Amino acid sequence: MEWTDEGIVLGARSHGESGAILELLTKEHGRHLGYLHGGRGKRLAPVIQPGNTVAVSWRARLDEQMGNFTLEPLVARAGALMGSRAALYGLATMSALLRHLPERDPHPALYAAAQALVSHLDDPELAPRLFVAFELALLAELGFGLDLGACAVTGTTEGLVWVSPKTGRAVSREAGAPYADKLLPLPAFLGARGEGEDPSPEEIAQGFALTGYFLERHVFAPQGAQAPPERVRFVGMVVGA
Repeated sequence: MEWTDEGIVLGARSHGESGAILELLTKEHGRHLGYLHGGRGKRLAPVIQPGNTVAVSWRARLDEQMGNFTLEPLVARAGALMGSRAALYGLATMSALLRHLPERDPHPALYAAAQALVSHLDDPELAPRLFVAFELALLAELGFGLDLGACAVTGTTEGLVWVSPKTGRAVSREAGAPYADKLLPLPAFLGARGEGEDPSPEEIAQGFALTGYFLERHVFAPQGAQAPPERVRFVGMVVGA
């Protein structure tokens, strides 16, 4: 059994005298673990830092085995991420959230969202909105995608300012007005706002509150888990809380 792919390093732990068990989010083979000979050595230790992108080959005698990785660096960004506390919290949160995915299930759309995010985690302007987009993509890949394109009541695509906590569907200002205290705010950067406008800290906070609500309802609570503590720290830093 053998394949080649590219992947984002999520984590690694020592195994044996010089090896490491490496966890990647790969483009075509999902979240995947494998043993890396010499992973703790001088050549490979800098390559397998979380956040880096690598070219990877996997080989095993049987498909159900952990198998062995060989890899080469593609994009080394761990050093830049280490210079930002917010980026490190974001990276830890991203990795923790991705561990809710079943192993070896391909999620190419989510991989693209994760690549966009990890490439800009050290950018205080782009990282928050990309993180909200990543969490929306994660919910969709887990089968709990939100429908933010049209009002659930009227079908209009204009004036969408709420989200139903029951259905995850957008609701227009007019249709939702009588139930405003029971609905979740839909920040403009997730709706009809133009690409050139940057979201305010309040809107970013609303975005994280929205994804956090549905992550808690559909992902954390059913597994008896809690939101990663790193997420709380990351959100607090990027919204100025």
